[in-house]
Amino acid sequence: MATTDSKVIEDLKAAFAGESQANRKYLAYAKKADEEKLPYAARIFRAAAEAETIHAHSHLRVLDGVKSTAENLKDAIGGETFEFTKMYPEMIERAKAAGDKTAEKDFHLASEAEKVHAELFKKVAADPSKPAPKVYVCKVCGHVHEGTVPDQCPICGGKAQVYVEIV
Repeated sequence: MATTDSKVIEDLKAAFAGESQANRKYLAYAKKADEEKLPYAARIFRAAAEAETIHAHSHLRVLDGVKSTAENLKDAIGGETFEFTKMYPEMIERAKAAGDKTAEKDFHLASEAEKVHAELFKKVAADPSKPAPKVYVCKVCGHVHEGTVPDQCPICGGKAQVYVEIV
């Protein structure tokens, strides 16, 4: 890392988080523009999202945030495990206490998907050089599935058509 200054490191972390969030937000905006048949707006949102990804990757690189695949898998397992053991359970409880069933369901679906992600990262970590199977993601809840498309998502119940292949 180029700097050891704690303020600069915090700034880089904040910039990484902001750019990452902007990327996801702009992709959601592009999807909405597509639905509204506004291709110019959609294209500019997607272009800006890609630019934000470039910025986020640059900030992460300056932070020495990308290590070997083995280290990255360990980090991913830890992050996913934190999400389904601590972060989402607390969010689910707060949503329940607030009576917000929509947020509660949203957090629950994400939490269940994070469990699958952690297990898949563990599986890859055990043999990262094995041939890659076909991988699909449920566009409703984020469930990741290896092999063939399931008839129904085990998390949200979506039909096979909600899955997209990841190449």
